[in-house]
Amino acid sequence: MSDGERSLAIFIDFENLALGFQGRRDRFEIARVLERLVEKGKVVAKKAYADWSRFTTYTAPLHEAAIELIEIPRRGQTGKNSADIRLCVDAMDLAYSKEHIDTFVVVSGDSDFSPLVSKLKELGKHVIGLGMQPSTSDLLRDNCDEFIYYEDLGPQPELAPAVDSRLPESKRKAFNLLMESMVALRRENKEVLWSSMIKDTMKRKKPSFNESYHGYRSFSELLEDARKEGLLELDTDKRSRTYVVTRFGAEMTAAEEGEGSDKAGPAKKKSRRRRSGAKKRAEPAAAPPAPAVDAAAPAAESEAASPSRKRSAPVAAAPSGPTDDEVFFPHGDDTAAGAPDA
Repeated sequence: MSDGERSLAIFIDFENLALGFQGRRDRFEIARVLERLVEKGKVVAKKAYADWSRFTTYTAPLHEAAIELIEIPRRGQTGKNSADIRLCVDAMDLAYSKEHIDTFVVVSGDSDFSPLVSKLKELGKHVIGLGMQPSTSDLLRDNCDEFIYYEDLGPQPELAPAVDSRLPESKRKAFNLLMESMVALRRENKEVLWSSMIKDTMKRKKPSFNESYHGYRSFSELLEDARKEGLLELDTDKRSRTYVVTRFGAEMTAAEEGEGSDKAGPAKKKSRRRRSGAKKRAEPAAAPPAPAVDAAAPAAESEAASPSRKRSAPVAAAPSGPTDDEVFFPHGDDTAAGAPDA
């Protein structure tokens, strides 16, 4: 999958969800499901399949969430309906006709949807499963690219810091939505939090969001104000010159603790070195080493004591060049050495 925004199509097998809620006191909340799925991308199709005459109390919340309700009457003889077949047909129709839809969400735990999941994956689609833990088949869960249990849609561990209650209400709402969006992006394994990516997530979570409603002229001013309040750290991209959130919330606290431990490390090493130096100074000085004996000295003394053993020096050879007489009295000169005067 690319790092761009995903387009999601959600298909809800409400009959299977009803089985999971049997014997439970709480009710199915579609808002919890959609709040988690909008973090993954833009939802472009939402359909739910059931015999709605049996689930009249759920029709109003589903209509408010803009989910298309597909009526599948129950068969009189077998007591079953064709919701599974209709869901599979609609999903394959969208897979072939709408190429921009790259992610399919099957809200069910029925193992009968495993062939549908396999076919969607063959077409290059990303498949997410969502269902109740007691009524979910292991075969369907393991076949999906990603599976989310409905029970895990509750409050997540707080990564963002609490916004100061003394701030104006408009700012607190903006900061809370900002923190929730960044936590959602971290949950989707987004390492680099671009300002545009954060704003898109905020608008998916709350389509009516606009920074001007909260007193800011631009989204960059909102991020700068959040930095002043100590909620996040900002950096500027060298190419686009836009803001990038490097750390926020608990990440900043963890980084400060790590820096503190790094600073304490060298101090400990210095103290150890000082202690080792003190130990060395406390030890008694070692005796000076004995002077080294020159091995050549005895040999020289023995040679001086017995001159007879010395070898005679070699006699220098006579020079091969011309003699002095030959130089000053060359051949043919009348004044050669030994010649009488005329």
